[in-house]
Amino acid sequence: MKLEVLTKNENQKVQNSIIIGIRDLINYKNLEPGDKLPSERMLSEKFEVSRSNVREAIHTLEHYGLLKSRPQSGTFIANIGVIALNGMIEDILRLDDPDFKSLVETRILLELKTARLASIRRTESDLLEIKHALDAHKNKVLNGEDAVQEDLLFHLAIAKACGNSTMNTFMLIITPEIITNFEKYHVCDKSLSQEGIREHQEIYDAILNQEPKVAKIKMKAHFKMLYQYCYDLKD
Repeated sequence: MKLEVLTKNENQKVQNSIIIGIRDLINYKNLEPGDKLPSERMLSEKFEVSRSNVREAIHTLEHYGLLKSRPQSGTFIANIGVIALNGMIEDILRLDDPDFKSLVETRILLELKTARLASIRRTESDLLEIKHALDAHKNKVLNGEDAVQEDLLFHLAIAKACGNSTMNTFMLIITPEIITNFEKYHVCDKSLSQEGIREHQEIYDAILNQEPKVAKIKMKAHFKMLYQYCYDLKD
């Protein structure tokens, strides 16, 4: 059996074709909310793709609330009208992978909020986790070692401490893509310097002292170079 390895763009095209196929199947069969879709095996044979491709497309539509999978039962159309479903699928198909600038812009906006909320809601265990990441980052930088992972772990610890699971999840989603592009765009150079250590310490101190306004200001100053890269922040 030949193993076909798809590029990211090729895989996206396959996923889109399956999503279109599922949409057309729903329309052609006049399926309604609560109706069951054919099995993954049947769909993979119909669309002439692998079952893993079908599963990934179904997961995408589940993520947007259009399908519901039930263990041992199958996949069902969610409680949404066909017109709305078709419109949402069109929107999904138009979505592009976010470029690095968009990811960084999203991260900045999120981190201003997480720093503020963390300073209000942090627990003692949150403080220990943030401090541990702070010290690990500092040690790596002072030893001249690569500290990209430790830098981001510090920020993720703050996101966790903010007490908002949705914000925390967003940070976890965008972080891997940011890591892969850090070196390419040189956006972490300052964070991995002694100036970055000082700024991290100031953010931690504001969270420790429960000073939300200060925490936001210090985080904003920490990302000054990224602001200049992404856009001119007016507020």
